Amino acid sequence: MEKMNILVFGRHPQIMETVLRLINSQPDWKAEGAITDQEAVEKFNSNFNLVLIGGGVAESSKKKLKTAFEKINPQIKMIRHYGGGGGLLFNEIEETIAQ
Repeated sequence: MEKMNILVFGRHPQIMETVLRLINSQPDWKAEGAITDQEAVEKFNSNFNLVLIGGGVAESSKKKLKTAFEKINPQIKMIRHYGGGGGLLFNEIEETIAQ
């Protein structure tokens, strides 16, 4: 299986740290985080398969980033994660990957 590269985008550094640790604990997943819109755009490249959007991100930011990301990778998948333990997070990612 090819490694799943995930950009995690959220507004809360402490939550970001936890989400990144959980995702990076999986052998076939690799995650990087971004706190600001600008940082997310700068980090995004065609190697990301998925964007995970955490709490605190306004719908306007999500729409703006989706447009920017789709110019680079039209197949990009984006999902919202509102919290919950590793099991919920892993299920959300796995369900999105399977689509």
